[in-house]
Amino acid sequence: MERTPTEGKYLYGIIRGSPPRVFTNRGVGGRGDPVYTVHAGDLAAIVSDSPIIEYDQSRRNLLAHTQVQEEVMEQFTILPVRFGVIAPSAEAIQQKLLLRQAAELTDILEQLHGRMEVGVKAFWFEEAIFSEIVASTPPIRELRDSLIGRSPAESYYERIRLGEMISAELTHRRTTDAELILSRLQPLAEQVQIGAVLTDRMVVNAAFLLPNERKATFDAAVDTLDAEIGQRMLFKVSTAPPYNFVTLTINWD
Repeated sequence: MERTPTEGKYLYGIIRGSPPRVFTNRGVGGRGDPVYTVHAGDLAAIVSDSPIIEYDQSRRNLLAHTQVQEEVMEQFTILPVRFGVIAPSAEAIQQKLLLRQAAELTDILEQLHGRMEVGVKAFWFEEAIFSEIVASTPPIRELRDSLIGRSPAESYYERIRLGEMISAELTHRRTTDAELILSRLQPLAEQVQIGAVLTDRMVVNAAFLLPNERKATFDAAVDTLDAEIGQRMLFKVSTAPPYNFVTLTINWD
């Protein structure tokens, strides 16, 4: 016989204390569990009932997690908890998180109050960047032209060399473009986290911690960049809980 998983509390984040709340969005897992608060002292955890299991990072589960946090963000400063954290009980949340770490949690929430995380990703349009490289780099253009009509076998080493030259030029241009973008956006943020470049087309992958009142100015700066270089680059801007600017260790032992 299969054992039924023990029930626990799935954790989405921490807020300052308020009257008990039930939120509109439903919890992770697809069971339709309501999302509500568990309180201790001046703090509250956002939770839903959940079996104590390891959730798949499916689109449905990740979206449910994010939607709960986004709803809470509309009304409260939230200290977000990463996907998949499940407490053994409400009592564990109260005693081993909200009370035991009260000073740390309060301090982090104070730092985050009135602030938001804005993510910016910038991508080259592939055809545009390669056309630009060929047009403005004579050695690359000449080598490319010399390969026209030649078989891959007879021009094997030249093709490798061409790939190396293009890769080096992409690295150079990525550095230059990233410096331009960050020089415009970084002064508007209180903190910046630069993430890894994940694809050949990606130029910038960064998170900015902004005061809420600076968001319109930040958006205008992105719009200005888009007007200047948008013909060769796509900007994606998103608002999220401030994952990149908090570190929270939870231990139920």
